[in-house]
Amino acid sequence: MRNRSVVTQFILLGIPNTEGLETMLFVLFLSFYIFTLMGNLLILLAIISSSRLHTPMYFFLCKLSIFDIFFPSVSSPKMLFYLSGNSRAISYAGCVSQLFFYHFLGCTECFLYTVMAYDRFVAICYPLRYSIIMSHRVCAILATGTSFFGCIQATFLTTLTFQLPYCGPNEVDYYFCDIPVMLKLACADTSALEMVGFISVGLMPLSCFLLILTSYSCIVCSILQIRSAEGRRRAFSTCSAHLTAILLFYMPVVLIYLRPTPSPWLDATVQVLNNLVTPMLNPLIYSLRNKEVKASLWKVLRKPAFAPEQL
Repeated sequence: MRNRSVVTQFILLGIPNTEGLETMLFVLFLSFYIFTLMGNLLILLAIISSSRLHTPMYFFLCKLSIFDIFFPSVSSPKMLFYLSGNSRAISYAGCVSQLFFYHFLGCTECFLYTVMAYDRFVAICYPLRYSIIMSHRVCAILATGTSFFGCIQATFLTTLTFQLPYCGPNEVDYYFCDIPVMLKLACADTSALEMVGFISVGLMPLSCFLLILTSYSCIVCSILQIRSAEGRRRAFSTCSAHLTAILLFYMPVVLIYLRPTPSPWLDATVQVLNNLVTPMLNPLIYSLRNKEVKASLWKVLRKPAFAPEQL
């Protein structure tokens, strides 16, 4: 990417209107970050160690946990670094990297939720053909495709943002480098680029949401045709976790990127919840309430670290 800017670094001002609260925020956000890493690592350990969980649904959950580890790691370490009293400066390349990886991981998760909705659609609407439709090859293609299209989207948005000249000021009124705050610092007219970015950021999640809505409309129709009340309850229980996670994922996107009048403090607060709290809750929503996952996790934790291998 060609750097036409005279600015070599930016200064992250942090969350607006939180002056004097740095120590409290450091402890709070560090706790969120640690629980996020631990929860998702435990889910990965439980899924990988149990052959019973080597199914398409848990394969995608495994990938979601991996992204939920990296997603908060884009902005949280730097935020915790300056909240502890260190420098708020971030290099130009570091700012570019933050924006790219934030949108790469965010877009990939958006596509992944769509694929997971399709997986539930096949499992409930076509249970007898599930293993054929969701074969290992298909799962691998879908998983690779989510990352590929996420990378394309993030590359487009990053190029769109940093093709502009940045010649000062260099104070980012936010706690990490994101599109809306970076465009305010550009030394050029950004109205056309703001419209293109708005359409791009809005169109992708909207398209995914419509696909998810289509999948769940078919799922609901199939569930209502189940005669037994227990069967309907189990089917709804299978989908409720995914729907909860979808709401937690899409609500911040709407509030931050699709509102006509931005509010820096509200945007930062919602973004923190999206970056830290949602990835922390996903293991609880998806897996820790699942009896098979809890049994697998308990078995792994009870196993001695240096147990002798059986011959």
